[in-house]
Amino acid sequence: MMRLLLLTLLLSVTACTTSPPHKPGDICAIFKEKDGWYDEAKDASKRWNSPIPVMMSIMYQESRFVAKAKPPRKFWLGFIPAGRMSDAYGYAQAKDATWKWYKDKSGNWGADRDDFDDAIDFIGWYNNVSSRTVGISNTDTYSLYLAYHEGHGGFKRRTFASKPWLNRVAGKVSARAQTYTTQLARCEEDLKKGGWFFGIF
Repeated sequence: MMRLLLLTLLLSVTACTTSPPHKPGDICAIFKEKDGWYDEAKDASKRWNSPIPVMMSIMYQESRFVAKAKPPRKFWLGFIPAGRMSDAYGYAQAKDATWKWYKDKSGNWGADRDDFDDAIDFIGWYNNVSSRTVGISNTDTYSLYLAYHEGHGGFKRRTFASKPWLNRVAGKVSARAQTYTTQLARCEEDLKKGGWFFGIF
């Protein structure tokens, strides 16, 4: 009986850890619900000089904070399964080759794409590379997302210019970053203290 109880408790804790936040549109609610996420996002922000709201808005767009997110499947003739649209995976929807590049350059050899800590660090690292190699400001969420989606070569070639839908998405990511920035300003002091003030008032 005790073993069953412990197993149930373990499964409950695991589910809470890997399930997406209940209020993904509210960065304060996200960090209140997901223990450790704020500290991990803050570490990535300091390491790569990438604002937390920018990184979190990109992650929201890529996976809705689903740990094991994958791209949609492709179908031949509309119904025959033909694999995924790409090998992107995890919170950051990083592709195999890009993830390997990140691990090689960042030194984070044990990184996993379905680990929030590693995924937010990856996004911060990629934004940092975009700033250094393409000259995008670290607060220009719109352009950073275009570089994230198209790659640095594609951004330089302006491949996004022929994709109105992508420019609309980049606009949404930018707007979300602004919303997250406003929200975070209201709760970050409490988060820095450990978040125990949440729920008192």
